[in-house]
Amino acid sequence: MDLHYLVDNLTNPALLFFFLGLLAVNLKSDLKIPDNSSKFISLYLLLSIGFKGGQELAHSVITSEIIWSLVFGVVLALLVPVYCYYILRLKLSVENSGAIASAYGSVSAVTFVTTISFLEMSNIPFGGHMVAVMALMEAPSIIVGVLLIALYSKDKKNKTSFKKVIHHSLTNGSVVLILGSLIVGYLTNDAQAEGIKPFTTDLFKGFLAVFLLDMGITSGGKLKALLKKGWFTLSFAIIIPIINGCLIAVVSGFFIDEIGNRLLMAILAASASYIAVPAAMKLAAPKANPGLYIPMALAITFPFNITLGMPLYLAIIEAF
Repeated sequence: MDLHYLVDNLTNPALLFFFLGLLAVNLKSDLKIPDNSSKFISLYLLLSIGFKGGQELAHSVITSEIIWSLVFGVVLALLVPVYCYYILRLKLSVENSGAIASAYGSVSAVTFVTTISFLEMSNIPFGGHMVAVMALMEAPSIIVGVLLIALYSKDKKNKTSFKKVIHHSLTNGSVVLILGSLIVGYLTNDAQAEGIKPFTTDLFKGFLAVFLLDMGITSGGKLKALLKKGWFTLSFAIIIPIINGCLIAVVSGFFIDEIGNRLLMAILAASASYIAVPAAMKLAAPKANPGLYIPMALAITFPFNITLGMPLYLAIIEAF
């Protein structure tokens, strides 16, 4: 592993603010980002990255690599929750296994955004179409998770309408915003895009720093609760991302050329959703314990990926 990537990543101001949030929790500080502000910033990050991705896509020629990337992303979102489910069933209930499997088959938009910041800091180019890959990977894993729960659950009563779950997955706010912003960016000409560049580009890293501070505070508050659940879930939250990220870092080289695109594909495979999936599982699997799948994704997998995961996957990509 190239240590300068690791050092640069760990001294990234946005990441340091994440650690500040963790520290604040451990010091029992009353530091807190207001809920409305946190929600606005998350919406801004999705809007900004979607818009810039659309702009990049507008200047790109649709190639077989782009098409294969989109297809591969969807295939990953369908397969990862299946194998995760059967591993989780060794220790956990059907509902908890399905919910956690969905989270690890889906993606974390914030991890994706942080990786883009890492690529820009390292001057590594990437394609705007990867935003579309991320958006397409949100819903399939939720649907697979719900199907697995329905297939193996012994409780046949009070089942949520599958049609309702699919609708909820496809119309989830983060999915609609990222896809919508991508389309807006694609349709906007260069002169018009330049007019809002101070908002979509110049403010991005500052807002990301504040959002990661909020994520640090939230993660720190959930970590202790997860540690009480035992080593199985804790190990899963670290080992599965490493397996997924390292495997895709190698396999992606067969159909993706750009190092930046390969890293983004690896981080998407390694990340876990703690926004879209919990919202869907609250509706589809009310018996699943959010005290498991949210802290696993947010307090363990997310920090691992944005600290050690990105440099690790990049090192593998450069080696292969």
